[in-house]
Order: sequence, then structure tokens, then C-alpha cells
Amino acid sequence: MVAGVVPGSRRAWILAIRLPTLPAAIAPVVVGTAAAWSVGAFRPAPALAALLGALALQIGTNLANDLFDFEKGADTEDRLGPPRVVQLGLLSPAEVRKGMLAAFGFATVMGLYLTFVAGPVIVAIGIASIVAAVAYTAGPFPLGYNGLGDLFVMIFFGFVAVCGTIYVQAGRVPELGWWVALAMGALATAILVVNNLRDLETDAAAGKRTLAVRFGRPFAIGEYSLLLLTACLVPLWLVARGLAGPPALLPLLTVPLAAGLVRRVMVTSGPAMNPLLFQTARLELLFALLLAAGLVLAP
Repeated sequence: MVAGVVPGSRRAWILAIRLPTLPAAIAPVVVGTAAAWSVGAFRPAPALAALLGALALQIGTNLANDLFDFEKGADTEDRLGPPRVVQLGLLSPAEVRKGMLAAFGFATVMGLYLTFVAGPVIVAIGIASIVAAVAYTAGPFPLGYNGLGDLFVMIFFGFVAVCGTIYVQAGRVPELGWWVALAMGALATAILVVNNLRDLETDAAAGKRTLAVRFGRPFAIGEYSLLLLTACLVPLWLVARGLAGPPALLPLLTVPLAAGLVRRVMVTSGPAMNPLLFQTARLELLFALLLAAGLVLAP
């Protein structure tokens, strides 16, 4: 039990929503909107709907993970990560299921508006996003339990989120959009890698075959390092190709922070990795804000 949190209370729901993970939903929409601005296609109403929809999908995914990880036995008293409300008895499985459906329902409403704005392709994106969010920990072949979580995050928190945000405003995805989506997907995936490194032993015991479990700690550390390096190289590539002006190099201000995180990931394990999880999420948000500023300021 978490001290001071009453079962069924608002604080229990705040824990379930997992506020520190929400930058992973905000960051790609911010960057996608800045990219739309840079090609003269910024539209505030679709941008806001994309942001609210992304937040709802993230919250729904968090609730789904809490519920289905508990049902599959991955969340036990040996859990090393932040509190899970079902496992701790702070919310019942039925309550969390209703919350999950409400979040996905709100995301659907935002999707319907965006479909009106941008056309039926949004229907396919919305359905795929919800199905993938549930399939991450549920169903006969849960993605997160079979080493596909990293790919899922790269696709949906990078390419789908960024390119979808650009599309609902511009009606197309310029080359710039695909590259900034790669950067944001890499940083979002890095958050998952920290999570999987922390839970390596408990995941293995629960039969959760993440890439860290399949290939070991050195592989996961190398993956984390490569993901941060990829994100940092994208601004250089944008400027070199003439897709953005020199202000797009602003995200390189995060290089010392990224390098420090890599060094700490190399020598940290278990519960001590929880701060690194949140700091990687903050790195993504800071990188996104600097990249968005650079795209808006770039001539």
C-alpha cells in the first residue's frame, strides 16, 4: 500500500494515470505541430485535438498495462517500478477497466473530429492505436511480452504520433516530418528500455520476454545508447539536408544530459533506475521543446 493513498480515491487514480509518463504523449504532438508550422500549415484546433487524443491514448495504455500485467502475474510484491494500483489494491480491476474504456472513448471522440478535418485515414490510425495499446499487454500474443514493445513504441510514439499530428494540419507529411518522428520515437523507446532494464529479472521470472530479457543487459544498454545518439543526430541531418535552418540545432543542448544518462544507465540496476526512467522522459520533453522552437524559428 502507498502511504496516504486511500483505495478508490482521486490520488489512487492519479497514481494509475502515471503522470510522469505523459511527456511521451505530449512531446511528439508538440514537435509535429512545430513541423506543420514550419511548412505553413499550422491549425490550432486540430493540433489541440491531436494533443488531447494522444494524452487519452497514453492514459488508456497506462491503465491497460496496470490491469493486464496484474492479470498475467507480471505485477507482484517483488515489483521494482512505480506503484501499480491494481496490484496494491488501490483500485479494483473493474474500476481500472472502466477508466481504460473511458480514456479510449475520449480518444475516439477526438479521432472522430480529426476524421472530419483530415479524412478517413484518421480512422485507421485511431483503430490501430487503440488495438496496439491493448495488445501491448493483453491478448494471445501481447507485444510487450514477446519482445515487440520497442518496435511498438517507435512506431506509435514516434511515426504515428508525429506524422499524424502533421497530417491533420497539413494534409500531407513532408520529409521533415519523418525525420523528426524518428527522433521522437527513439527517445520514447529509450524510456521503455530503462523500464525493461530495471525489470529484467522480474520480467524473466514472469515470462515477459522483452529484448532486455532475450539478449541481456549489455544489449539493452547498447540499445539505449544508440537510441539517444539517433535522436541527437537528427537535428544535424535536418540542417545538413537543408530541411531546416540552424535553429533546429537547439536540441543539441541536451547532449550533455543524454551522455550523463548513458553513463548512469551503464552502472545502475534495480529500483535505483526509477529516477533514470523519469529523467529520460524529461530528456524527451526538453528535446521536443527545443526542436519545436528550432523548427518555428528556422527560416
